Amino acid sequence: MSDGGAPKGRGARTNAAPPRGRAQPRTTRGGPPAAPQAAQARPIRLGRRSVTALALVTAVGIAAFAWPLLAQPASSLGAHAQDAPWLFAALLPLLLGVVVATVSEGGPDAKSVAMLGVLAAAGAALRPLGAGTAGIEPMFFLMVLSGRVLGPGFGFVLGAVTMFASALLTGGVGPWLPFQMLAMGWVCLGAGLLPGADSLRGRRELWLLGAYGAVASVLYGTVMNLQGWPYLSGLATGVSYVPGDAVGDNLARFVAYCLATSLGWDLPRAVLTVVLSLALGPAVLKALRRATRRAAFEAPVTFEEPRA
Repeated sequence: MSDGGAPKGRGARTNAAPPRGRAQPRTTRGGPPAAPQAAQARPIRLGRRSVTALALVTAVGIAAFAWPLLAQPASSLGAHAQDAPWLFAALLPLLLGVVVATVSEGGPDAKSVAMLGVLAAAGAALRPLGAGTAGIEPMFFLMVLSGRVLGPGFGFVLGAVTMFASALLTGGVGPWLPFQMLAMGWVCLGAGLLPGADSLRGRRELWLLGAYGAVASVLYGTVMNLQGWPYLSGLATGVSYVPGDAVGDNLARFVAYCLATSLGWDLPRAVLTVVLSLALGPAVLKALRRATRRAAFEAPVTFEEPRA
């Protein structure tokens, strides 16, 4: 007799149908316990083509950020030190567009697009709350937690789209925007690659996310300093970029530039990210995982013929 003929009341539970609870895994007929839904569902899966596109834009992005420390006078970058920032600012949007278009080989479905729109709007709305004052940027904790739950592919797209939407909202459109989109995409992608996505829960997960968020917040500010630092070339200061100078000398100037200009913003951003991750992390993670389960991403759609 099939399970469908059993009554549905509380007293009808038998050994064949144990009560459902958090500690009770779902089972399939004649097979082992099924994996948790959160472990199976990803709104955007990374395939071979997607990984190739991400690797390409990452390599170009590293060159776009780090070229001031690597350019020599005889190289093409050294000869065009004044033009290189604008060249990369024009190139990165094209590469980001390619990544967003190919990051999901099967194409994101309507539920993935809806989830992306909601989270990007939330992140864009959170960014102006601090307006960058003393590093008060609450959007970072939401980006880290979203990348953790929804995976690296979705995280990269979410980070890039959120920065683009927030720039439109705050009027922060400029040559720095592609660099911000790429850097935030890296932050969210890294959160999706953290270990224990399907097994680590509780305080240990919160501390892991808080520690990652703190490091990512400081690194985000550092790489964004690399984007703006070359514009100081030609200024007679001890922290200015000197085209074609020795790598060690320029690196020392860059460290001094970070200490003098941005460390006072990067450290408060890191502290705020840790505090929000520990305080709001349980509720936000629970809401994201519940929304992911209910959305049933990648669930196969089957059609049955109507019964006679």
